[in-house]
Amino acid sequence: MTQQITPELRQWIIDQAQAGHSAESVLQSMKASGWDEQVAIEAMESTLRVHLEHQAQAQGLPPAVPVPEPDISDSPLYLDAGDRRVAVLSSMALPRLVVFGGLLSDEECDALIEAAKPRMSRSLTVATKTGGEEMHADRTSQGMFFQRGENELVSRIEARIAKLVNWPVQNGEGIQVLQYVPGTEYRPHYDYFDPAELGTATILKRGGQRVGTVVMYLNEPEKGGGTTFPGVHLEVAPKRGNAVFFSYERPHPSTKSLHAGAPVIAGEKWIATKWLREAEFR
Repeated sequence: MTQQITPELRQWIIDQAQAGHSAESVLQSMKASGWDEQVAIEAMESTLRVHLEHQAQAQGLPPAVPVPEPDISDSPLYLDAGDRRVAVLSSMALPRLVVFGGLLSDEECDALIEAAKPRMSRSLTVATKTGGEEMHADRTSQGMFFQRGENELVSRIEARIAKLVNWPVQNGEGIQVLQYVPGTEYRPHYDYFDPAELGTATILKRGGQRVGTVVMYLNEPEKGGGTTFPGVHLEVAPKRGNAVFFSYERPHPSTKSLHAGAPVIAGEKWIATKWLREAEFR
């Protein structure tokens, strides 16, 4: 018999969430009552997504927009990335986050580092007050940008990411390669552009808001250098070839997308970052 997700069930799920019960405890209660696990998960995710959106609108937050989204609804161990099979190591709903295993090969990691080395300089951040770029004390790495599709290696990786997260290649910024040595870091920040800043309107003309980030680890520091998400007490280890993907459907802290590059304690860290926009990036 097909189990129906009724309005009464949806209201019960909302009531449990508002009472402070964890998603896991609600799922276990539904399973104990005879609900199929996949139906229960679908009911919880769809109900809470709509509920949170209604709450957000009631609070005057910006409306949610479509975001990049890996197809992990049926809990796959691997995803087809076109030219490569990529492992799904872990995922979260809030923030929307997936840790991928083996997104890049060792050879691709080495090739990105070698191609980037001659072009490295002190990393800049987007200056949202003016729409330009600036040096910022929170970001102490060295970095460079590849143009989108600059060479065969870059094009191959961009196509792989596009297929993996179901987002057009042309909506991506160029890949940025960054190097962190001991003591360097990127303090907690959001990747979206603050609508309240004067320069944001200029930035958005190039492709709209940022809606997703892919951080790819090109080597392994001896100690430190993880990607941290302070709001959910999560740290992703910088394992070579792996990547962490996260998306944010509105430019607001409610997305829990606050993150940081933890200080490197020993060795050095190389990463490649890909930011994804709402529309074609120009």
